[in-house]
Amino acid sequence: MAVDLARRLGFLVLTLLVSSVVIFAVCAWLPGDPATTLLGTQATPGAVRQLRHQLGTDRPITTQYVSWLGGLVHGDFGRSYITRLHVWPQIESRLAVTGSLVLVGMVFALLIAVPFGIFAAMRHRKFSGLLASGLSQLGLAIPAFWVGILLSFLFAVKLRLLPPGGYTPFRQDPGEWLRHLVLPGISLALVQGAVLSRYVRAAVLDVLREDYIRTARAGGATLSQALWRHGLRNAAIPVVTVLGLQLATLLVGAIVIESVFTMPGLGLMLLQAVGNRDLVLVEGTVMLLVGAVLILNFCVDLLYLLLDPRLRRTR
Repeated sequence: MAVDLARRLGFLVLTLLVSSVVIFAVCAWLPGDPATTLLGTQATPGAVRQLRHQLGTDRPITTQYVSWLGGLVHGDFGRSYITRLHVWPQIESRLAVTGSLVLVGMVFALLIAVPFGIFAAMRHRKFSGLLASGLSQLGLAIPAFWVGILLSFLFAVKLRLLPPGGYTPFRQDPGEWLRHLVLPGISLALVQGAVLSRYVRAAVLDVLREDYIRTARAGGATLSQALWRHGLRNAAIPVVTVLGLQLATLLVGAIVIESVFTMPGLGLMLLQAVGNRDLVLVEGTVMLLVGAVLILNFCVDLLYLLLDPRLRRTR
């Protein structure tokens, strides 16, 4: 168990290191120059060289990467090219918005996927089960931003039941915090819920064909009782796998949803930073998002060991 945990932890560190190289290289190879962007096209070559020296972009690329990586290790994400402020406080102020949106979106997705997938599996030979599968297929084809626009028009503009956008911190007003997250959370969750429901359906169908389910049925248990007592834990293993992968999709989808509902989160900040050529802010934000996805997947791997004892190896 300890050896397996150490191996997985080492792989996580290696993956984070490779990710940092890729992120820094991609940002360095992007066309354009931060110094030219800041000074404008009418700036003299001498002024551009001087600003490049101040920003540190005239150093060799390997030196810049080592300096940036060393700052990350010590919790320093660098300074913004545009505002010359530290990057981490800017990220931290918006992290709660994106985190809240992803959390609410994941909760809504599970509330949609788990009962929907179990229902479709238990009635897979009946019309209602086929209809549920068809609806999940339809959910895959609907863009999240289109759902967001439609929900905002219906519930915010026409019915005036929920706010059309913005964000209220949880500490300030928990009720308003939730009201502002309902529409973007549902917009983010519908597509993810459709994806997850299909995996839930497939996992439950596999479990229903197992011998121990038939044995439980022979002992007098109903199909629902046999599934609840003996099957859901085994069915949860592939679902947890997909759930870990879907977290990355939720983070990417949150960028689009934040733009639709004008939420001051990491997604909106990232789009503005790319437009302003604020590469330090882009690198820090993307590295944080990638690190969050990798760490969450690492936690999912550990959850496997709790759900399936067969994965635990002793030496």
